[in-house]
Amino acid sequence: MIGLLLQQEYALVILIIIALVISLTFHEYGHAIVAKWYGDNTAEKAGRLTLNPVAHIDPFGLLMVVAIGFGYAKPVPTNPANYTSRWAVLLVAAAGPGMNLLVAVITFNLYLGGLLMGFEFLQGAGPEFFFTYLALINLLLMLFNLIPIGPLDGHYILPYFLPRNLAIRYLQLNHRYGAYALLGLVALSFAGVPIFQYVWKTGQFLLSLIIIF
Repeated sequence: MIGLLLQQEYALVILIIIALVISLTFHEYGHAIVAKWYGDNTAEKAGRLTLNPVAHIDPFGLLMVVAIGFGYAKPVPTNPANYTSRWAVLLVAAAGPGMNLLVAVITFNLYLGGLLMGFEFLQGAGPEFFFTYLALINLLLMLFNLIPIGPLDGHYILPYFLPRNLAIRYLQLNHRYGAYALLGLVALSFAGVPIFQYVWKTGQFLLSLIIIF
């Protein structure tokens, strides 16, 4: 987004920030509501069972996204000891990326459906830019968070698909080195290795697959 700011494309930057706030808010809300469904009200007590962005957005994390294209929201607090199912850790972790996929599918197809129905307020470059980026950002958040390293949601999901001994070993290694591996990916990206370009291209491909209309 720095490039857009330098080009004085302030309206586009604002639209992207709004899309980011919406996407991050629904992602974190997904974690909170599914944790609640499985017996843990820790997030609810912390005021996170809401779609109010103020409860979920970390100002510095959002600023990082604007400045360098990589950031974060406030992690949703949970207590696995309260879960009523052995699958709850998997489902709570998957709820964030799942919510992003749901938002992308619903909002983008509502936009396309509105165009087909001739709604004038959806005509023009502004709405097209916003709804396309809203869907893309949600798809990218889904893909990025499914990477099974560091604190990302994927590291809670992967052990369920591994043999028990391998899952335990993986969790130990990720606890020790996962955050460094994630920072390494970010550093490689800044060094010119097109790691996140592959994520972006995958997101664009998925955007073509979620179109219903």
